[in-house]
Amino acid sequence: MNKKEIKKIVLAYSGGLDTSIIIPWLHENYPGCEVIAVCGDVGQGTELDGLEEKAKKTGASKLYIADLKKEFVEDYIFPTLKAGAVYEGEYLLGTSFARPIIARRIVEIAKAEGADAICHGCTGKGNDQVRFELTIKAFAPDMQIIAPWRVWNIKSREEEIDYAEAHNIPLKINRQTNYSKDKNLWHLSHEGMDLEFPENEPQYNKPGFLEMGVAPEQAPDKPTYITVSFEKGVPVALDGEKLGSVELLEKLNAIGGANGIGIVDLVENRLVGMKSRGVYETPGGTILYRAHQVLETLTLDRDTSHYKALISQRYAELVYFGQWFCPLREAFDAFVDKTQEHVTGDVRLKLYKGNIINAGTRSPYSLYDPELATFGEDDIYNQNDSAGFINLFGLSTSVRARLAEKLKK
Repeated sequence: MNKKEIKKIVLAYSGGLDTSIIIPWLHENYPGCEVIAVCGDVGQGTELDGLEEKAKKTGASKLYIADLKKEFVEDYIFPTLKAGAVYEGEYLLGTSFARPIIARRIVEIAKAEGADAICHGCTGKGNDQVRFELTIKAFAPDMQIIAPWRVWNIKSREEEIDYAEAHNIPLKINRQTNYSKDKNLWHLSHEGMDLEFPENEPQYNKPGFLEMGVAPEQAPDKPTYITVSFEKGVPVALDGEKLGSVELLEKLNAIGGANGIGIVDLVENRLVGMKSRGVYETPGGTILYRAHQVLETLTLDRDTSHYKALISQRYAELVYFGQWFCPLREAFDAFVDKTQEHVTGDVRLKLYKGNIINAGTRSPYSLYDPELATFGEDDIYNQNDSAGFINLFGLSTSVRARLAEKLKK
């Protein structure tokens, strides 16, 4: 399909720097086209204020704001949490699993509107272009995709600001606060500017840098105790109070943020092959991952626990690489759900200046048996049995050692 045939474009719209300038750029490069903006609300909060007015002023015919918060938490965050998926040991995938749900809703609206193309503002260097486009291919394989960053003459965020100023497009940032940020219910990411140089310490104490909490040294001098309750691997209550999924995460974000929890400075390996450096704030998510992990130490047997760790790493890669809608992730979910049948119980944690300290765990399905584990006298474990076990377990070691002695003679 050539440019002249494209008459209606649906744009993944956030109101940030990239998508703010894309609307007039589309009108310049696709004359006569209608641009429909779509924003997926996954918990950006005040970032959505005034978005409709801004979108229309810059040339959109309309703006859809899709409330995806509950679905985001329950169908994307919680499955990843249950899997224990963490990319490269530290990244809790906050941007990664937000893209598929947004892109899927954009496809639905594009089909309903009879759009000729879908446009996104992802750069040609990043991971998000893959996440958006793989989702589009999963639900609209023949849809035309427009990615301005791959074709326009703009080469930097500074040039984007120049373009915006020349077109009288209002921005919430300036050249001094020009971090690339992504916010949702789960996390807030910071990239660019001084963070592009790994030798620079992030400016945690600079006003306005951290948005979801405080630096650990600014947290209270008194610890905060909380209890998180799970049912089949899903968090359902905080301090004994049953809460909806969104409300529970919001409360944990507030509590964790106030105690300096969940700040990560990470150099990660992007899918396209380069390394990138970012700072992530994930206060509530960090608490949930720790609580879930602690509960599994009681409720999963050794072999399942060890094998699940292998699944967790691969699951994280699938999410990070944008392969949410693939058969392998669905198969992993079936395995994970089976492992979570008895991951039910209460986890008490102590939060103190950026640290999460275990403070007691209980589960009706606990595999921990005090009678077996005790250093005192017991009537159910015969310690003499261990000698025969070790003889059999070490049989191959003994055979090899005997052979080595023969060969020396």
